[in-house]
Amino acid sequence: MATAQPNSSPRSEGTSARPVPSGRSHLRSLLGFQILGTGSYVPDKVVPNEDLSSLGCDPEWIIQRTGIRERRHAPENIATSDMAYEAAVAALESAGVDSQEIDLIVVGTFTPDSLTPSTACRLQQRLGIRAAAMDVSAACAGFLYAMITAAQFIKTGTSRRALVVGADLLSRIANPNDKKTYPLFGDGAGAVVLGPGNGEQGMVSYTLGSEGEGADMLCVPGGGSKEPLTPENLAEGKQYLQMDGRGVFKWAVRVIEDSIRDVLDDADLVPDDISLVLLHQANVRIIDAACENLGFPREKMIVNLDQYGNTSAGSVPIVLDEAARKGLIQPGDRLLMCGFGAGLSWGTTVFQW
Repeated sequence: MATAQPNSSPRSEGTSARPVPSGRSHLRSLLGFQILGTGSYVPDKVVPNEDLSSLGCDPEWIIQRTGIRERRHAPENIATSDMAYEAAVAALESAGVDSQEIDLIVVGTFTPDSLTPSTACRLQQRLGIRAAAMDVSAACAGFLYAMITAAQFIKTGTSRRALVVGADLLSRIANPNDKKTYPLFGDGAGAVVLGPGNGEQGMVSYTLGSEGEGADMLCVPGGGSKEPLTPENLAEGKQYLQMDGRGVFKWAVRVIEDSIRDVLDDADLVPDDISLVLLHQANVRIIDAACENLGFPREKMIVNLDQYGNTSAGSVPIVLDEAARKGLIQPGDRLLMCGFGAGLSWGTTVFQW
């Protein structure tokens, strides 16, 4: 596992030495870009817990174990690129940016329309623009991976306006016969438009990490080059998402705490310096554990998983968009964003608006 390399920015005079980082992943800073606008989309169809009773899922058990009361499922004629398009249009409108100004599209998804072409290319075609387009596959950390990738292009001047989307259509890959996992997931997409900013805007500190030794804890085993789908493994359900729920839960709590402490320490900040905490919406017990372990007041945590469930790469940008549209984010605010999931992978940042 890589050893973290703290940034060289000095701490304030009179403060103690920098705490030892967790060593899970490298720490970096990327300033000089900004989020110009946000957008999101969830399908109209609401699936409350009660609708899952026929699967043997107890509605109250779902609430107690996860905090999820309902989720959204897309109809058969909607694909991931369709949700991405709706979120992108909303983000462009929020930013006041014409689609023709976009010169880069990065989509975080692990439920693409097809193995090839990329969902980003399908989005580019539908927007009718001239832009480089690519997908990033990092599951529930997909949006952070995609945003950090696009931010590099903005910082170097090779992109002036980048469209970043996190979108996943999990109702197509969740096994309806698995009552432990099927209730957890929903469909949705979120998007941001990035552009150049001043020297204080952007990621004061960020970290991206992966621990592939935990890959089998959360995976779709069938459908790739390693295990192409056959009638036999289709019958075994290998086209569906499989998860070691207990193992992933324990890992998530640890990686959230480690990575958040790392970026806060690297940025010379404490929880009181953070305006809002935008965590991947996987399970309310994970969010509660983060509050307790890290000392964040619950009111700083934006939570919407009770309405949407786990939307994977759509999770963080959806909650970001909802916070922005409610007027909860002001210039200069510091936001803490963290996505984590299959890979096992994560992305965490202190973002200055």
